[in-house]
Amino acid sequence: MTRCEIAPGAYGAAKAGLASWNAGLAAELGPRDLTANVIAPGYIERTEFFRGRLTDRRRDNLITATANGRPGTPEDIAGTVLFLASPAARHITGQVIAVNGGARTTR
Repeated sequence: MTRCEIAPGAYGAAKAGLASWNAGLAAELGPRDLTANVIAPGYIERTEFFRGRLTDRRRDNLITATANGRPGTPEDIAGTVLFLASPAARHITGQVIAVNGGARTTR
């Protein structure tokens, strides 16, 4: 593997497992008026996730893949967490919330 590559099979399996676990957790907690959601971030700058292993080319490609043409920030994630913890999100549960600037969309 080259710098900052993750084995696709293991990564995909981990994401699928987390989404499945979250759906079950939402069903279990729902009757108690509790919600369970997962935040799936895209490329977020100023974090330790890549630990300096991200090449300039890979960084540029990740940003180019977004619809808004910018990297995510920790504040983007914090804002999503704040919303999900607010009363405004009380009917949102069992979801995987993509915070990725539109790099990967769902239908």
